[in-house]
Amino acid sequence: MTQKVALVTGAARGIGLATTALFIEQGWLVAMVDRDGDELKVAVKQFNQARPYEFDVSRPDDVDQMMEAVLADFGRVDAVVNNAGVADFRPLEQTSFADWRRIMETNLDGVFLVSQAATPALRKTKGALVNIASISGLRGSTLRVAYGTSKAAVIHLTKQQAAELGEHGIRANCVCPGPVRTKLAMAVHSPEIIAAYHDTIPLNRYGSERELAEVITFLCSEKASYVTGQVIAADGGFESTGVGLPALRS
Repeated sequence: MTQKVALVTGAARGIGLATTALFIEQGWLVAMVDRDGDELKVAVKQFNQARPYEFDVSRPDDVDQMMEAVLADFGRVDAVVNNAGVADFRPLEQTSFADWRRIMETNLDGVFLVSQAATPALRKTKGALVNIASISGLRGSTLRVAYGTSKAAVIHLTKQQAAELGEHGIRANCVCPGPVRTKLAMAVHSPEIIAAYHDTIPLNRYGSERELAEVITFLCSEKASYVTGQVIAADGGFESTGVGLPALRS
């Protein structure tokens, strides 16, 4: 098989699903990985060039089985998008160790496990890793002691991967989304929260799942062949403004 293959985790919805769709538009085949089997079965029906794999990336045995199955079906992997993640926003004093570990297991351990399992295949294709972090990993914020810390760790893990795997022709980059107009975000963000985000983001709007997919697929493509070890905030300029008040920017 010579057609390029992307492995996308957290592919059943949101940014992962949008990335899957764009890869297919660009002529790739996609291994869609998600632990939500029911949602994954629904999502994969819209594609002819994708296959579903129901596994939990936080479990080492699941990851090993996943890689074995993907390579058996496709024979190669050219790009891995570590998108699977969970969020839990609560104050430090109300974050139990179980809450902390649940976030770390998926957001950080999952990226490590999938990247490690995929490295032999990526060495053969001189492929690309793209890890999805968050602007919460770039700047401090309330209620994100576990989530923000997990994403900051993913950013540094990406740099470690770039430094170590570059000699094998493997590129590793990180995308940090800002507020994205997903169904979940729109369901939980009040009009006041949406207005506050719009006031703080220089582009004055949320991003779309498609806009994030464009950045992700670019980093996996030959167009980014000399780009590695980079952390790209796709956030409408949110991170660049720090904690400055919108009224002071005009």
